[in-house]
Amino acid sequence: DFLLASNSFKMTVKRRNHGRNKKNKGKARRVNCASSGKLVPKDKAVKRFVVRNMVDMSSMRDIREASVYEDYNVPKIYIKQYYSIDAAVHQRLVRARRVAERRNRAPPERLRRKPREDKKKE
Repeated sequence: DFLLASNSFKMTVKRRNHGRNKKNKGKARRVNCASSGKLVPKDKAVKRFVVRNMVDMSSMRDIREASVYEDYNVPKIYIKQYYSIDAAVHQRLVRARRVAERRNRAPPERLRRKPREDKKKE
């Protein structure tokens, strides 16, 4: 009697891939979360590729003024960061979506800054 009931009952599934990108792999290696340090499976982690200048803007201006070269480009830092789901939600890197919108795999529209009007035009 119990076996018949347990076979017919099916648990609800929130995501088709169970929140992972692991198909037929067994286990995935773990990476450290950039925010909390938590070990997260690499296929489940939220990945962000960060490109930043090595120095901040005020120091960049000082370097540019003191530099012998006129058009010297300060090197950039390229970092791939992994976040756990809870850290990514907390930092608003990802957000909860409605059931109908969860299947949408297209990247969200990028925010573009509008050019500032108060700058002096030369």
